Amino acid sequence: MKRTSKVVCTLLAVFTSFSLLAADLKVGEQAPDFKLQATNGDYYQLSDYQGKQAVVLAWYPMANTRGCTIECKSLVEKGHLIRAYNASYVMASVDPLDDNRDFAKKTGADFPMLSDPTKATAKAYDVLNMMQVASRVTFYISKEGEILKIDDDISPRTAAEDIASNLEMLKVAKAQ
Repeated sequence: MKRTSKVVCTLLAVFTSFSLLAADLKVGEQAPDFKLQATNGDYYQLSDYQGKQAVVLAWYPMANTRGCTIECKSLVEKGHLIRAYNASYVMASVDPLDDNRDFAKKTGADFPMLSDPTKATAKAYDVLNMMQVASRVTFYISKEGEILKIDDDISPRTAAEDIASNLEMLKVAKAQ
């Protein structure tokens, strides 16, 4: 009986740790600032958008994998739906910059793909999972820097449509 209880408690602890994505960050809080290098060589900093545009920060696990490729291609092929809003969108991973450059080239990414090889930003956003890669979580951040929505139910195939739908639901202004 004691052994069964220990096994059950251990399993609960393991499964709970898998499902606690972005647990420390809450809607309504200020999003952690970041400064990450993109595949184009430029650095992107969240605070640069403050007062100007909302930001969609889409974390993905690993460059050149099936689900991430499908998600990226959705954003490439239907990015015009997102660009209809006063929002910038980026994808980010903990992959090395060269891996993301290769991935961006293969997928034709026409938006910034950010690299966080130190994993500091992934940790700040609570997306670093037990496999030491980012979980697939999208953050919607207002132009004031406030977290509007944390979405961990991502469908890679419809990522662009879902982001546009969320921007509409969150009442993010249309682009001018």
